[in-house]
Amino acid sequence: MDLPLDALGYVAMVFVGGSLGLIGGGGAILTVPIMVYLFKIPAILATSYSLFVVGLSSLFGVLRYHQERLVDYRTAVIFSLPSFLGTYLARRVFMPWLPETIIQFDGASLSKDRLVMVVFACVMVGASWSMIRGSKTGRVLNVHDKSWILAELGLVVGFVAGFVGAGGGFLIIPALVVIGGMPMQTAVGTSLLIIAANSLTGFSGDLIAGVGLDWLFLLKATGMALIGIFLGSNAARYVPSSKLKPAFGWFVLISGIYIMARQILG
Repeated sequence: MDLPLDALGYVAMVFVGGSLGLIGGGGAILTVPIMVYLFKIPAILATSYSLFVVGLSSLFGVLRYHQERLVDYRTAVIFSLPSFLGTYLARRVFMPWLPETIIQFDGASLSKDRLVMVVFACVMVGASWSMIRGSKTGRVLNVHDKSWILAELGLVVGFVAGFVGAGGGFLIIPALVVIGGMPMQTAVGTSLLIIAANSLTGFSGDLIAGVGLDWLFLLKATGMALIGIFLGSNAARYVPSSKLKPAFGWFVLISGIYIMARQILG
């Protein structure tokens, strides 16, 4: 017997948490599509739900990395502060400014919800490339240059994450490894802290703005993601993320192409 879509959705949330725990990102980018296509939630509201689920799950995931001293708090602060500004600009300035119907031409229209999903698909395709290609430590930068570049990237990541409701780990980890020169495990732990701070800041703004939320559903979805991140964080001790990232990247690429095709073809 086929599982109902909402049951598949809860199973998928375990997968989201597992990915966060294993590779410090990636799975969060699937949360909005899961909310939209499996739970049938409007895209704009799905971004709010995603920020909460991803933020709380990531905060839980930080605990294991903190215990093993695999979180760089100084870098997290440098990255997160401008990221908060980017998230605020995306959710409280840019998104409310957008009209419900973006474009209407010759009987066809582009709604705000559809625009979010199109942008999301583009971000998925771009993120998949960084996961498939992998990241290697790049040139050595002095502390001043490194801090400014990380802060600038934090602003961009915050805006993108705020607009599409993802944590941004797929962008954060390559930045920490290539520019920050971090070992992969430290980058994962630091990424989870940045994702948690960024996502929960974005969600708190929605909460203050009075966005209507189904708290029972939200807590159930988050609970499933927490189970996943617990399993993923423990599995990370034994499974090298360098092996998982390319495989997951291909999955994200295929998912992004599917979402794009579905939005274009209606």
